[in-house]
Amino acid sequence: MKMKLATILCTAAAIMASTAFAHAQTVLKWAHVYETSEPFHTESVWAAGEINKRTNGRYKIDVFPASQLGKEADINQGLKLGTVDIIISGSSFAARDYKPIGVTYFPYIFRSPEHLIAYTKSDVFKRLAKGYEDKTGNHIAAVSYYGTRHTTSNKPIAKCADMAGLKIRVPDVPAYLAMPRACGANTTPIAFAEVYLALQNGTVEAQENPLTTIEAKKFYEVQKNIILTGHIVDHLNTVISKTLWASLSDEDKKIFGDVMQEAAERTTKTIEGKENSLIATFKEKGLNVAEIDKADFEKTVMEKVKFEDFGYEKADWEAIRAIQ
Repeated sequence: MKMKLATILCTAAAIMASTAFAHAQTVLKWAHVYETSEPFHTESVWAAGEINKRTNGRYKIDVFPASQLGKEADINQGLKLGTVDIIISGSSFAARDYKPIGVTYFPYIFRSPEHLIAYTKSDVFKRLAKGYEDKTGNHIAAVSYYGTRHTTSNKPIAKCADMAGLKIRVPDVPAYLAMPRACGANTTPIAFAEVYLALQNGTVEAQENPLTTIEAKKFYEVQKNIILTGHIVDHLNTVISKTLWASLSDEDKKIFGDVMQEAAERTTKTIEGKENSLIATFKEKGLNVAEIDKADFEKTVMEKVKFEDFGYEKADWEAIRAIQ
C-alpha cells in the first residue's frame, strides 16, 4: 500500500513539474522571407535551438521561413502588432521607421564585405542602431552579410547607359532604386516571392540580387546575363521586437544577443564562401558573367542622386566611407 501511494505521489509530482515547465516556457515566433536552404534560415534554426538550450528550455522559438508569415513589409509590421517576435530583415525596411539607418544602402557606399562588417562594429553603426531603437523600441541584435548585389538581365550591359529603358524588378525601397533609376531603367516593385515568374513571363526583363540569392531562387534559369554591378554590399539585421526585448532579463538579453551574433557570424562566413565559388558555377551553366566599369556607374549615381532625397545625412555617408 505504501509503495502504491509512493508511486502515485511520484507520478503526481512529475505531472505537476511538467505542467509548471509548460507554463514557464515562452513560445516565440521568428520570421523571415528566405528559403530553407539558405544560411539565414539554417542559422536561425540553430540560434533558436541554442537559445532554448542556454535558457534551460524557458524559450521555445519556432522559425517560419520563405514568407510563411508574410512578405518582408508584413513581418516588419508584425513586430509592431505582436504577431512576430524576431525577424531577419534589411536596414532598408528599418529605414521606413528611422530614415538615417538606410544610408547603408546608398549605392557604392561599401567597398567590400570586410568594410561592411567593420561598419557594424563602429560608433556610426551603434549610433544609427540606437536611433532606430529609440524610435521603434525594436532592438537590432546582430548583423549578417547578405551578399553583394549584382544585376541579371536578358540583354547585355557593359555601362550605366545600357540600362536605359530596361524593365527591372527592384524592391520598393528608395536606396535600392537609386542606381537603376540613375542609369535610366524602368523600375518595377514586385514581391520577392513572385520575381521568378515575372522574369519567366516577361513582366520584367531584369532584376538585382546577390549571387547566392540568384542561385537559391534559380533566377539563372530565366536570365541570360549576370552583370557584376556590385552596387550594394548588402546586409540583414536580426531584430527583436520591442515587447520581447523589454520582457527579457539582463541575463536573457545577453544570451539572445550572444547567440544571434554568433549565428550572424556563421552566416557571413557561409555567404562569403559561396560567393567565391558561384561565378564559376554560373559560367558552367552557360550564363554570360560580365565585369563592368563600376566607376562609370558610381559617377552617374553621385551626379544624379541626392542624399536629401532620401532623408540620409551626408556626414553619415562620409563617416562610413572613411572606416578602414
